[in-house]
Amino acid sequence: MTHFSGFVNIIGNPNVGKSTLMNLLVGEQLSIATPKAQTTRRSIRGIVNGDDFQIVFTDTPGILKPNYLLQEKMMKFVHTALEDADVILFVTDVFDRFENAEILEKLNNIETPILLIINKIDLVDQEKLEKVAMDWKTRLTKLSGLIPTSALEKFNIDSILLSIKKFLPESPAYFPKDELTDLSQRFFVSEIIREKVFKNYQKEIPYSTEIIIESFKEEETIFKIRAIIYVERESQKAILIGHKGNAIKNVGIQSRKDIEKFLGKQVFLETFIKVKGDWRNNNQMMREFGYEE
Repeated sequence: MTHFSGFVNIIGNPNVGKSTLMNLLVGEQLSIATPKAQTTRRSIRGIVNGDDFQIVFTDTPGILKPNYLLQEKMMKFVHTALEDADVILFVTDVFDRFENAEILEKLNNIETPILLIINKIDLVDQEKLEKVAMDWKTRLTKLSGLIPTSALEKFNIDSILLSIKKFLPESPAYFPKDELTDLSQRFFVSEIIREKVFKNYQKEIPYSTEIIIESFKEEETIFKIRAIIYVERESQKAILIGHKGNAIKNVGIQSRKDIEKFLGKQVFLETFIKVKGDWRNNNQMMREFGYEE
């Protein structure tokens, strides 16, 4: 039986629903998704398998103009995604204003099939949707397909998968057929904790925070996990802790519950907060935190 496999890289602006779409396509919550922009910092890989195909999805950070070193590293993931994909899913939505001329130029000068996904169509009428689609057809001149969808309503997800399959090259599977991702349990545990920080704090706190799993031990009936939450300033540490430690306690409780669901076993989670001044502009810290490719 002929087998088809390919790498499908997902790019687009922040807050257009890329991560939610990725999770729907894979059928599991691999990318954290919050209402805040720039939630995704690294490339997150998810694998979909069929009898005669394997699709390796990669959700990349939202496209932005870098203001500090961390964001420069994030944008490197996006540019790499344009270079090594068999299919590109360019995700926008009915309200998105995409103005990155460099990315548009690259998209209009590559041979890789590009599928334009217009998300959030449940929020507009048909006339508005047609105007958005027409505008994109003039901006992206080499589209291989355009698919309107609603990640919230789970509408047209199957159509995206069917369209992708048409462009997969003939190839054996790149990963074992029972794998959902090539990332470690430790990585997803750190992402669960970071998601809780994004959901529980405002302003600069989520963007100044990084999570490192310092210890990850599996015993017969329990996982024992020690997580370090890094921030840039002492004032941020105080905000993370909160009055009488209530704020960080809530993050710990919420994280532990989701980690237990993810790992399928009881979890003992310890969280500690450390200050690393201006870590987002520090090359050594970028390497330690895993932002080097």
